[in-house]
Amino acid sequence: MKRLLQPPICRALRRMEHTGYPSVMTIDPSARRLWADASLSAIAAGFIAVLVGFTSSVAIVFQAATALGATQAQLASWMWALGLGMGLCSLLPSWWLRMPVMVAWSTPGAAVLAAGAAAGGFTLAQATGAFLVSGLLILLAGLTGAFTKLMDRLPMALAAALLAGVLARFGLQAFGEATTEPVLVSVMLLTYLLGRRLAPRYAVMAVLAVGVLLCVIRGQLQLAQIDGALVRPEFVVPEWSLAAIISLGLPLFVVTMASQNLPGVAAIRAAGYDAMPISKLITLTGAATLLLAPFGAFALNLSAITAAIAMGREAHDDPARRYVAAMACGAIYVLIGLFGGAVAGLLLAFPKAFVAAIAGIALLGTIGGALAAALKDEADREPALITFLVTLSGVTVVGIGSAFWGVVAGVLALLLARR
Repeated sequence: MKRLLQPPICRALRRMEHTGYPSVMTIDPSARRLWADASLSAIAAGFIAVLVGFTSSVAIVFQAATALGATQAQLASWMWALGLGMGLCSLLPSWWLRMPVMVAWSTPGAAVLAAGAAAGGFTLAQATGAFLVSGLLILLAGLTGAFTKLMDRLPMALAAALLAGVLARFGLQAFGEATTEPVLVSVMLLTYLLGRRLAPRYAVMAVLAVGVLLCVIRGQLQLAQIDGALVRPEFVVPEWSLAAIISLGLPLFVVTMASQNLPGVAAIRAAGYDAMPISKLITLTGAATLLLAPFGAFALNLSAITAAIAMGREAHDDPARRYVAAMACGAIYVLIGLFGGAVAGLLLAFPKAFVAAIAGIALLGTIGGALAAALKDEADREPALITFLVTLSGVTVVGIGSAFWGVVAGVLALLLARR
């Protein structure tokens, strides 16, 4: 009688187990947890992170590769190496740690390469040797824990101000696009405000859907020719040049650590993921750079901008389930690496105003939270404000971006105020 009263699904599962067929009872616990933690909002956040990170800086990467004399096949190889490096370094650690680990290419590093190649006339082989030196230095910074010790001494107010300064530029760009695309930006902003009122968890996803629909209706999607073929990586034998190491390798390491990893750690700390093993992750990015540098991965690092999207409450209300956004982002990056032409053509089809608007709107919550944390303590308020303004200014000195100089100015102001 007890057997007859069991639901049919229970009896079916028991029959599957006895007959040797797999059932949900035998699925790996990690896979079951991932399936339970997955959500549309997290997957949408991962897609938005890729959209913002890729479209906002891929032109600089193309410029750097072209300046070094890369062929079309070698340029595709760069996308293969960078896509796989960013994707796997985001996807796998996020799964293992159950925390959103976000890795990106070094955008200021690409700018340094473009400028240095134009000035020094270096070949791609010489630049590859410089990539390897930079990757080795990043690896050593992670293994020794020196960078993490330095970040541990940075006050939380300055770290939050640094993050706010890095992200605020995207908020300004979003509203700045209202001058050229007032309808698109206004509709997306109104959708966000209504979404925050009616369904906060799906507000950004609604903005993405409405924005895409509006672009389609208005005929603003510029679909490029999509090539569905797999990318074939091109190995470049490194050539060791002292001039290239000094002119390209060392600046690439400095700007990657100061302008990318520094705000990247600030984003992690601001989101509350203090248990994330920073040194091990930086070691991972250094090792991945060393492995993939001959194929075009010039520098991999912790992300700040896309990390803020994946780590924000828009991805999920529960911080323990936001790792799904980083995994979705990593999976898309892997697809970019494997099918570079098709995925890149799709991402580049969106108009500039749409990308700027979705980035700024998706980061509103993180910017507000970072500013609140930065200005909370009255004793540190002025140094934090200086950090925020210098970082927001975008000033570049000796090739090093404003994120580094914002921290320098804030620390000096803090030391003088406390003394």
